[in-house]
Amino acid sequence: MDTDDLLARLTAEEADLVLDRFDEDDAWRLGSLLVQRARSRDLAVAVAIRRNGQRLFHAALPGSVADHDAWLQRKMNVVDRFGHASYLVGTRARRGGGEFDVDARVDPREFAAHGGAFPLRVRGVGVVGAVAVSGLPEADDHALVVEVLAEFLRG
Repeated sequence: MDTDDLLARLTAEEADLVLDRFDEDDAWRLGSLLVQRARSRDLAVAVAIRRNGQRLFHAALPGSVADHDAWLQRKMNVVDRFGHASYLVGTRARRGGGEFDVDARVDPREFAAHGGAFPLRVRGVGVVGAVAVSGLPEADDHALVVEVLAEFLRG
């Protein structure tokens, strides 16, 4: 898939995956669904959900490491700062040969524009937080979050 097609797909995902509400119980259900899906595939990942700066859910599956937690934080910081999926932000930055770490003028120790963190956008409100996965290649981290969030929205 070329960059333009990828950007179109990522933008469409954000437009489609909008919540009507998001509270602590929703965080638990979404996080649990992500953990179940990752366990069913024997994935060594860490999962986190944050709303308005408060971590509402965290899980580290067998085989994950502490470094995954640092990646979760850095990717969710991108969502908080830019209001878009970390994969979308990174892909936009790399388009045409750019570098996020340089072009965005942010500290790479605090921000990582790599796939895996997705905005929790509530209809009529905007972005209220992020859901993130870390431990897989960036496209796979992103795909897992999108797949499970879409299922969560279907109820």
